[in-house]
Parts: sequence; structure tokens; C-alpha cells
Amino acid sequence: MPSIPADTLTSRCEYYRRTCELDAHVQPELQAIIVIANSSLGSITMPAELAARVRLHLQRQGERLGPVISHPRSSRWTFLVRPDIPDDAATFARLFRMQIAVSRTGTQIALPSPVRRHSGFRCWSQAPTGAYRPSGVVVLAAVDACAVPSRRARPVHSA
Repeated sequence: MPSIPADTLTSRCEYYRRTCELDAHVQPELQAIIVIANSSLGSITMPAELAARVRLHLQRQGERLGPVISHPRSSRWTFLVRPDIPDDAATFARLFRMQIAVSRTGTQIALPSPVRRHSGFRCWSQAPTGAYRPSGVVVLAAVDACAVPSRRARPVHSA
């Protein structure tokens, strides 16, 4: 989503709320826009190299892509998803070892903002155009398909 001259924290936040149906809020002290993970929104954050393979795999499988945030400074991407991933300690431990984090209810998710000083921190790799978010289980299945072979001994999700 390119920045336009009239784009402000407030206008961007309103876009996220109205068009993308994200319950976004401005945190004035940080000049940031955040949304809280809840029963209808979650996130999966992973290394950018793996995330690029996951995105390509999803596209090749004909899966509809949802919003993806790029974090250039940390070389990570965050997929915004429907939070349908089973709460399984072994799965989360395995994901942790792969440097993949799944947000839990209540987790703050920072969204890209038009503030110049944030431009190197977060930007859209796949900008939201509406309320659609893919299943977290589907994204984790793509992680399975794209993971380095030595790390594929056990699937990272339950179907």
C-alpha cells in the first residue's frame, strides 16, 4: 500500500477498520497502528526466506492470499490469518525451533503505518484489500511443504 500525501495515522487506521475489518487502533505515544489478536484474527510470523516460499506455494496451490506484512529490518514476514490452529504445545515448540511465532489471543500486532520513521520496520508484502484472511492451518500446511527437508520429520499442524 503506497503512501499518499494525505495518508496519516488516523486515515490509515480508518482504512484498516472500514475496508479491511481490522479492529485497528492508533497508539499515539509510539506513532503506531496496532490490532489485537482475537477470535477472528491471528498471525504467523516467520523468516522472510521461508515466508517467500510459503507465499509462492500457496499461489501455486490456487490458495487465495491474505495480508502479509514484511519486516525488512528483521527479515521476517507476518501472515494475517484466521486463528484456527489447534492449541498444541508440541506444534508450538516445533514452530519455535523453526523461528515461527503464532500469535495468541491478546497479542498486539503492529500494522504498517504511513509514518516515515516506521517505513523500514513494516510494509505490506501483500496489502489487504478487504476482510479476507486465510486459514492459519492452510498457511502452516504450506510451511510443511516448504520447510527444509531435515526439519520435515513431523508436520507442524494438525488437520
